[in-house]
Amino acid sequence: MKNILKLTLAILKPDVVKVPFVVQEIRHRILTAGFYVVQSRSVNLSHQEVEHFYSEHAGRFFHQRLVTFMKSGPIHVHILAHPEAIQLWRQTMGPTKSFITQFEAPETIRGSFGLTDTRNCTHGSDSLASALKEITFFFPKFNYEEWSEKHEPLLRRGECIIDNSTFTHRIK
Repeated sequence: MKNILKLTLAILKPDVVKVPFVVQEIRHRILTAGFYVVQSRSVNLSHQEVEHFYSEHAGRFFHQRLVTFMKSGPIHVHILAHPEAIQLWRQTMGPTKSFITQFEAPETIRGSFGLTDTRNCTHGSDSLASALKEITFFFPKFNYEEWSEKHEPLLRRGECIIDNSTFTHRIK
């Protein structure tokens, strides 16, 4: 039996969403890495929503710059599934500091497309608890228990196809 799929939240930040060919390349990397895309949406966050989402960084020197950046344009948000979802997405993204990443991990998303530590293309959950909290923030109607019982086994068995128009896997 294959390993049970776990979830993580992936965000494509405004710097890359503005460049369609970069979005396509990142999506290609997501699929090539073996992720299933459970849900996707595009959203423009308000100042208050960004403040709430990044509240753990309140008071840090970069917080206001991050808030301003994240509300500067649309973002793409994805629930990704994989047996090692959190670790694999963080590996695929690469380290946060884009300048260092360009030399130490140039094959990663941030190594390829990151501009600065703030404009670093992507966000990913750092733990299962964070993933579930962040998924609930962006997908309040998502029911983890229902997904685990009904959809996870079908995805794990490969009984799905990618719908490129919505960038989500659909059950066959």
